[in-house]
Amino acid sequence: MQRRVEVALVPVIEYQRLAGITIVPDVCIGSRGKVRSVVLVTRASDLKEVRKVALDESSRTSAALVKIIYREFLGVEPQWSSAVPDISEMLKENDAALIIGDPAMTFKRQGLQVHDLASLWREYSGFGFVFAMWMISDHASQLVRGIDFTAVRDEGLSRIAEIVEYYQPRLGLERSELENYLLQNITFHMEADMRAGLELYWRLAHKHGLIRRVKPLDDS
Repeated sequence: MQRRVEVALVPVIEYQRLAGITIVPDVCIGSRGKVRSVVLVTRASDLKEVRKVALDESSRTSAALVKIIYREFLGVEPQWSSAVPDISEMLKENDAALIIGDPAMTFKRQGLQVHDLASLWREYSGFGFVFAMWMISDHASQLVRGIDFTAVRDEGLSRIAEIVEYYQPRLGLERSELENYLLQNITFHMEADMRAGLELYWRLAHKHGLIRRVKPLDDS
């Protein structure tokens, strides 16, 4: 986030790489368990059998999370590469593919094993996981600083039906799937469990050389 950007929704790994920013408190995009939109896809059921992983080139926080899961919890170090989010192409020369966002919810799953990353994180760490948060530049205007982000979040949650109505024909998913995703799979609240998971993620990212330091969470 350059200085000309006053506020943005940013992958949480970037908080540790950017200077001059503050996190908006109590608002996030995360999951307490199964997230559905961030998955590692394999042909084999045993993750330890994976030797080559293609990482969705649009991922940053999730790519670091996959590496942490392998290094910290599985004790295996696959070969990593970056790729466009196309499952068929990614799995041509790789044993696994990390894919996020809409493509992660809409690809054909026949013959594939789908490992939900937030579920894996919960299984190994015991915590929920935060993928992104709103961050404000230290040079932001008073107008931006005056935004009530919790009120904006709550207004969005009150309009889930409209959001589902808009995205359902574009994604080709059932209305119930989208409703469950927005109301059950995703959480927009930064609760104690989510905060603890985020701080652990940063510590492990530092331990495994993915960030240079661990900057304390400043969401005051």
